[in-house]
Amino acid sequence: MTLQELVNQAASLYADRKAVWFDECNDKPPTFYTYATVVKLAMELTAFLQKHCDHQGKCEIGLYCYPGINLPSWILGILQVPAAYSPVDPDAPPMLSTYFMKKSNLQYILVENDKINKFQMSHVGWFYHSSSTVGHIGLTLFQLSSSNTDLNEQVDSVKSKCEPFKAVGNSQPGYTACPGQTEVKTSDGGNMDVGQKYSLAYVLHTSGTTGIPKIVRVPHKCIVPNIQHLKSIFEITRDDVLFLASPLTFDPSVVELFIALASGASILIVPNTIKMMPVELSAALFHRHHVTVLQATPTLLRRFGAHIIKSTVLSANTSLRVLALGGETFPMLNLLKSWKHKENKTSIFNLYGITEVSSWATCYKIPEEVFSADFRTDFPIPLGSPLLGTKVEVRDTNGSAVLEGEGQIFIGGEERICFLDDEITVPLGTMRETGDFVRVQNAKLFFLGRKDNQIKRHGKRFNIESLQQAAEDICKVEACAVTWYQQEKLILFVVPKDDLEERETLKELQKHLPAYAVPDELVLIKALPLTSHGCYDGLVYVLQSSDGEIHWTFVTADTVKSSAVVDPSSGLVYVGSHDQHVYALDIYKKACIWKLHCEGGAVFSSPCLSSFPHHLYVATLGGLLLAVNPVTGNKIWKSFLGKPLFSSPHCNEKYVCVGCVDGNLYCYTHSGEKVWQFSTNGPVFSSPCISSLTKQEIFFGSHDCFIYCCNMEGNLLWKFEATSSVYGTPFVFQSDDLKNKILLAAVSTDGKVWILNAKTGTAEGVDKLPGEVFSSPVVWGTKLVVGCRNDYVYCLDLYITGKKNS
Repeated sequence: MTLQELVNQAASLYADRKAVWFDECNDKPPTFYTYATVVKLAMELTAFLQKHCDHQGKCEIGLYCYPGINLPSWILGILQVPAAYSPVDPDAPPMLSTYFMKKSNLQYILVENDKINKFQMSHVGWFYHSSSTVGHIGLTLFQLSSSNTDLNEQVDSVKSKCEPFKAVGNSQPGYTACPGQTEVKTSDGGNMDVGQKYSLAYVLHTSGTTGIPKIVRVPHKCIVPNIQHLKSIFEITRDDVLFLASPLTFDPSVVELFIALASGASILIVPNTIKMMPVELSAALFHRHHVTVLQATPTLLRRFGAHIIKSTVLSANTSLRVLALGGETFPMLNLLKSWKHKENKTSIFNLYGITEVSSWATCYKIPEEVFSADFRTDFPIPLGSPLLGTKVEVRDTNGSAVLEGEGQIFIGGEERICFLDDEITVPLGTMRETGDFVRVQNAKLFFLGRKDNQIKRHGKRFNIESLQQAAEDICKVEACAVTWYQQEKLILFVVPKDDLEERETLKELQKHLPAYAVPDELVLIKALPLTSHGCYDGLVYVLQSSDGEIHWTFVTADTVKSSAVVDPSSGLVYVGSHDQHVYALDIYKKACIWKLHCEGGAVFSSPCLSSFPHHLYVATLGGLLLAVNPVTGNKIWKSFLGKPLFSSPHCNEKYVCVGCVDGNLYCYTHSGEKVWQFSTNGPVFSSPCISSLTKQEIFFGSHDCFIYCCNMEGNLLWKFEATSSVYGTPFVFQSDDLKNKILLAAVSTDGKVWILNAKTGTAEGVDKLPGEVFSSPVVWGTKLVVGCRNDYVYCLDLYITGKKNS
């Protein structure tokens, strides 16, 4: 049995039932596809891929997209080729995506049509497409270029950077990188072969945050038992509505999607940004679509906040029939009881598993009686029983079985086998180590945590999760997180529920915890971080300059990577979004004054404001340069450059200039006439620097490793060869302490910081930061500030050579 066979069986029975709902959570009504429509679109894609892909029985096809109405059809269409699908996250660092695609040996990748520019710019020259789009379902097929030395260099670069950390375990139970130790294998004879015809369902990679990203190839035989068993445990029927909570690169998404579509039920999909907005998400799930089954991490559940969980998710009249929590430590029973209304009938499950053995391995249903008022609150929640075809063992450090006591958990089974990295054959019955430790008591397994969550403090060893659990038990804590900062300071971040007092909270913790587990510092925050990408959550944040508190947030429909610009005459703030709009915001009235659809794709770079004439210039990834009236939002003129614009436009009183991926710097008059273009030998991501100090020169960098200076007529004055590509915008400055010279600060992506003579282009100084640099330097007096990819901001003293603070 395969995943696609499960869906097609259901589709034959429930052709006219709604299979997929997509709700953008805006003014548009939700859209849906019936099972018949999903299958029809899938067959169209299958036929296209069978015609254009040379699969020869073993094929893996990448899928570069965001979740949307067509997602189930796309996945089903790939599986029916037959081929395995390999989700590639458009928001992942391009270097990691490149490593994954190369390591997986992906020859083909399907790209969502409105992500083509982003894909091509992230992987310049590595893939090409010779076909048209696939019918009307929004995909374009790309094929790996035959000659590709850059790709191999990128893969080696990722491997070399991750190598020092490869022996470190996962950062949270069950899901991230597989532990570095060798897998333990036992076999009764016979192997599973990755080359077996049509055997693979999907290919994932671990995050790489704690080691070299690991490729995991999952056969249908390994994942289908999960679908079938959990479908039975959750008692899924055609009347259920499930939510696609997990990203495609997180394998519980496979369970969510196929449990629904194998049952005649509906799957609800919302944009990624909505998942990060608790109020909007709860409204979609429980008011508009009446979701009945939610599989989620405890973190996702906690982000709703205690109020929404009590009033909506686990209320007396909630639509939610099943809540299955997995991927992290299960919440303390006392906290769960405080969330769950006494008349709530939702069945709650604890799930446990690892990516390397395809999603879930065990399941435990929380007995209803534990939620009664007189039941003990310290009742520990076990991991539960093994799922269909799964074998679970606990072993000590010597590899011996643990029947009572503590040990590490191992997971496997006769056919519960995935292929990791370059594995070709794997013995049947292989057991994979998890890096997770449990206590075995009366044949039940109780999760203790990962060995890398164990810290030694004041001479005592303990798991930092116990501090988080204790804090959550305190009545005035909405949510919290713990960090062991630089292995020196234990910090507890708390989202207070009401008027929480720091001193009282610490006293409460001291009552419940030994002295070595009490935090050094308690930090009150308004919300836990929703994403590692900051404003990539689709929001524009306005902060109070005095204390950094959030004054206002404005919601766009996609990622925000553009910086904002302020009009000094009106106080309006202008910012672009990947939703293809530029917005004018009044941050004092907390209102959007106007928004403009830019036609030419996402707005990646920052807008530029000209005072005379009063124009706003906007560049798009679709290659469009726009002049806009900043007051009304009306277009004044536009010019199509043909290739994406990652560079921000900059202007002076005569001209506006912008760099282009085609390798040119373009110069326009304020009335929209092209004056000249200056050519380099590589894409120009750098924004041009037009300084008041040197009114006749323009400075910019190129992918060809040069820093250029040209005059306002477009003629080259000088160029300086750096040691790698230049992405950041150069900065012109003058300082009395530096002999009043006019100097230029520039950075190359290899971490070099260059100080050049702005008139001659000769090097006056250079320093090297310990990571890649894509940000632009800023100089104030004799201090240069620049951000680095090692997560630090550096302040360099230009006067005292080599002095550096971070």
